Amino acid sequence: QVQLVESGGGLVQAGGSLRLSCAATGRNFATYVMGWFRQAPGKEREFVAGINWSGDMTYYADSVKGRFTISRDNNKNTVYLQMDSLKPEDTAVYYCASGRRWSYTPQFDFDSYGQGTQVTVST
Repeated sequence: QVQLVESGGGLVQAGGSLRLSCAATGRNFATYVMGWFRQAPGKEREFVAGINWSGDMTYYADSVKGRFTISRDNNKNTVYLQMDSLKPEDTAVYYCASGRRWSYTPQFDFDSYGQGTQVTVST
């Protein structure tokens, strides 16, 4: 199992950008699929983006497609989420996630989460 620590959250104006990072500790980072989820106040946690073991396959929630980009660096045991054209509705706690499956079904692909980092987008 890997332990996950997110960073890079903060306050940004609508239309701005942020880059989240997730540092993983533990063995065999490259054997885990990685992802990002978010949870807004009063709402359930939702899937944002996923990336496979080698980083050559990704998938996104429709709400962020074309604005967010997930990537990973297996040499640094880190996964990233580049968020552009941010909207107030992107405000949430963002969680890094790990798993073993790659099936384009987030509820089955990911089973471990970090502590989260707050992203707030102001109007």
